[in-house]
Amino acid sequence: MAAPLAGVRILEVATHVFVPMSGAVLSDWGAEVIKIESPDGGDPYRGLVTAGLHKMHHGVDVHFQATNRGKRSVALNLKHKDGRRLLSRLIETCDVFVTNLRPEARRRLRIEPEDVRADNPSIIYMRGSAFGQRGPEGERGGYDSGAYWARSGMQQIFTGPDASWPASPRPAFGDVVGGLTIAGAIGTALYQRAATGHPPVLDVSLLALGMWQVQMDVLNASLSDDPAPRPVPNRYEMPNPLMLAYRTKDDRFINLQLLAPDRFWPDLCEVLGQPHMANHPDYADIDSRKAHARACIEWLESIFAERTFDEWKQTLPSFPGEWTPTVSPHELKDDPQVRANDYLARIELDDFDMPVVAPPVQFDAQTPQPTRAPELGEHTEAVLLELGLSWDELGTLKASKAIL
Repeated sequence: MAAPLAGVRILEVATHVFVPMSGAVLSDWGAEVIKIESPDGGDPYRGLVTAGLHKMHHGVDVHFQATNRGKRSVALNLKHKDGRRLLSRLIETCDVFVTNLRPEARRRLRIEPEDVRADNPSIIYMRGSAFGQRGPEGERGGYDSGAYWARSGMQQIFTGPDASWPASPRPAFGDVVGGLTIAGAIGTALYQRAATGHPPVLDVSLLALGMWQVQMDVLNASLSDDPAPRPVPNRYEMPNPLMLAYRTKDDRFINLQLLAPDRFWPDLCEVLGQPHMANHPDYADIDSRKAHARACIEWLESIFAERTFDEWKQTLPSFPGEWTPTVSPHELKDDPQVRANDYLARIELDDFDMPVVAPPVQFDAQTPQPTRAPELGEHTEAVLLELGLSWDELGTLKASKAIL
């Protein structure tokens, strides 16, 4: 069966993770993604391994692989008139143009929507930014740790009340969410163009993504006159003790997630080996458990502390309510549920197969089979030959430094 985006051609003029990650998703879904890179070093994301910011494994930058898998790299000097002319010829052949360059750079390289549409009026144009295209900060750049994490309010939400410094996000925390969002938006835009003939201009910002992520907090805050963030609730005052994590004998954790606690309370008492507690007057229903929250939580803590993490994992599967073990990323590669659903795909490299997280959407229960990320300019000659250029023309372009 053909991949869902087979036949779609994406032209990417973007760097780092936000926006390029969308190309990885689109490639996994079958699109051809042509990544334009500067002959002078390529995407700066290639260089972060030397700064100690990326993990190397068998000589491979695994972060760059995950973000750029399946793409074709064409090294064009867009500041050179012949390099820019070649970009126009590529634009003519593509369905979608994506970029995260700042407005000043887009103007300088003549890749604003009107410039790209002059070469291909039917192309879908997608631009990613830090803070949005309009307003006093529309020209500013930024990364996800600032625009997505700090500026959206997320950093304050996840910083404990007694913390000396604001909490930090995980690597590319907002970028990977942005890539998936952009991929979905491009799919919608392709449908819009097919249905109406109109190719839209798409705008996605890290600030908007962050606000979307914590929208329940943003909504609550917008309805309050109190500027202070809502305090982290005291564990022992939680109204539903069956929506908490509990420590096991070996200092691991089991999460209970019972939004319908009365329905599952008798079953929980049974699986905990305490069936007589189902009718305890202090815990028998949601109101009584709320009124005696501390006592109920402390009792559950004492029960979970009697067995190890593995013992609870063997006992709880018979429980019909919602629960999950708290695991580390290291454990996911061997997780039977992850394996059964093919949530980790593998890229074949020269010396080893590298695992990557597959896009969370599957089409017809099929897991994509991604291929490796390209070397800088690896496909320059092949792609330009497909445009009809001759080997003599390629030699002239290389001599003038218009291409790598």
